[in-house]
Amino acid sequence: MQNTIVIQLPEKVNFIIDTIMKAGYEAYAVGGCIRDVILGRTPDDWDITTSAKPQQVKALFDRTIDTGIQHGTVTVMLDKEGFEVTTYRIDGEYEDSRHPKEVIFTANLLEDLKRRDFTINAMAYNNQSGLVDAFEGLVDIKRRVIRCVGDPMQRFGEDALRMMRAVRFSAQLGYEIDIKTLEAMKKLAPSLIRVSAERIQTELVKLLVSAHPEKLRIAYETEITKVILPEFDACMETQQNNPHHCYSVGEHTLKAMQEIRQDRILRLAMLFHDIGKPRTLTIDVEGIVHFHGHPDVSEKITRDILKRLKFDNDTIYMVTNLVKYHDYDVEPVPKHVRRAILKAGEDIFPLLFEVKQADIKAQSSYMRMEKEKRLAAVRQVYGEIIAQKQCISLKMLAVTGKDLMKEMDVQPGPEIGVMLRKLLDYVIEDPSRNEREILLKVAKEFQ
Repeated sequence: MQNTIVIQLPEKVNFIIDTIMKAGYEAYAVGGCIRDVILGRTPDDWDITTSAKPQQVKALFDRTIDTGIQHGTVTVMLDKEGFEVTTYRIDGEYEDSRHPKEVIFTANLLEDLKRRDFTINAMAYNNQSGLVDAFEGLVDIKRRVIRCVGDPMQRFGEDALRMMRAVRFSAQLGYEIDIKTLEAMKKLAPSLIRVSAERIQTELVKLLVSAHPEKLRIAYETEITKVILPEFDACMETQQNNPHHCYSVGEHTLKAMQEIRQDRILRLAMLFHDIGKPRTLTIDVEGIVHFHGHPDVSEKITRDILKRLKFDNDTIYMVTNLVKYHDYDVEPVPKHVRRAILKAGEDIFPLLFEVKQADIKAQSSYMRMEKEKRLAAVRQVYGEIIAQKQCISLKMLAVTGKDLMKEMDVQPGPEIGVMLRKLLDYVIEDPSRNEREILLKVAKEFQ
């Protein structure tokens, strides 16, 4: 099906398509880039599909890279920019719920579009033919629906990760998922067990940093999280009969993610901040639910999940610490705030304001004004501490380990570290004490 929509292709994309077509082959920009332009978004990259075989594409351009030549993909380099050009293909049998055992090249564009995941990703365009939309992707964009191309059972059977992609696109675009597509997801969700942790991680993060992280609820309803994040299922099934709350732990989590900016670390922190609550639930004599010690339990569970999903060490450090200290109560008094900064870490503490604010907004209205007022007071004290450059870490101390060794005739070793931490503790009490002479004198007294 052709359409009257006109798309302004980038100059380099046009050049590649024209070069291939002048040689007697077909070529189109295809997939997500076409979807994004129609939606008024800027594509991350431009993919090109062609009837030319890889070796024929290579012969037409000066610089190419064999990025996936066995699957028909060649990267054409123009200046320092790369464009993936893939031969029309029909995928053979899928043996691992992820990759086809073989691909068969075809000269038919529609055969190539037929194997793609969703209708909104199965459109192609060139200036000569216009928009090729054989599976009503435009209709689904207007309906705001994610729908599989053809039989969803077949599409998800070929590649289980497509189920997570459906939820992710729903979150990024704010679309609903077509009922037949949703039913197939419910049936085939267990097959996600065969997809690598790295692939799961990538899709989960894209979902979390989207405009609608609450769409993770779809992953719960289709039992996707039962496979990839069973700890979240426990949260969805844990009620909070407590004046401070009006949602289940899971619904509170979804709301908290919506209340914080679209940052990878912060969204992960909100996803996991209460993940330990189901394991710490107690009910008092009045029937009120409590979760004593849940931040420490949540930190441990978060660490285990992030390792399981193959996150890097920096992410694990940041997220687990935000989870650990998300409920840490600080008096809006300079001395107490300085101690809290030291305890949580200079890099962690300022982010806690955002985490705590999102947490409060996802709770009931009970005492909300008081909580926000106290948080604002702590933030003001923190701002003054930073503005005055008060000492809050070892690197800000007016003396170093070298100073101690020189002035006190102390040998290098653990004793130096112990002494510096004692001096930091002394300065945290009163920043005016952070003078070299004062600290050397006190160090001699400590010694």
